[in-house]
Amino acid sequence: MLRLELSRLDRPTMQNEMIDEPGEDEEEGPSKSARKRHSHDLQGLGEALIELPQTDLDALSLPEVLFDAVMLARRITAHGGLYRQKQYIGKLMRKIDAEPIRVAMQARQTQSRAQAVKFRQIENWRNRLVSEPDALNELVAKYPAADRELLQRLIEQSHWETQHGRPPKASRELFAAVQKLEAQ
Repeated sequence: MLRLELSRLDRPTMQNEMIDEPGEDEEEGPSKSARKRHSHDLQGLGEALIELPQTDLDALSLPEVLFDAVMLARRITAHGGLYRQKQYIGKLMRKIDAEPIRVAMQARQTQSRAQAVKFRQIENWRNRLVSEPDALNELVAKYPAADRELLQRLIEQSHWETQHGRPPKASRELFAAVQKLEAQ
């Protein structure tokens, strides 16, 4: 019985031959799952367009149909309608060259990250100035144009505000002063 089953598996069938041998006329393109991944990526890019601030969206040179679809998606509040509109935007994205849009979105994201890093550096300087006595000397050494007296006064005011439970006005001014130094 076992031999019969093995002999059936060894025998080529018409169905196996058709699957194993691609036809000469057929071109090997991307697989269906690769096409679906690409479509989902484009739809995700379209959804990111919906979330962009208006000024950034205006800066992109989008085809009018796509721009109108994005603007309509921003106004839709119903979940099902928004879902269908996102799919429509994905369909439109497949018809255009999306690479310039992707590059512009990546440039915007890179710029945003750089601004966040700069903000954290300024914040760290401010925190160090308030907590470490030697930080003022380091800051003045790094930025010779810094007004040492102003910074010292702001540090002292920040300490006083913290001790007396006042709003951190001097701390904000210290942040602005360090930000101005970083911009130079």
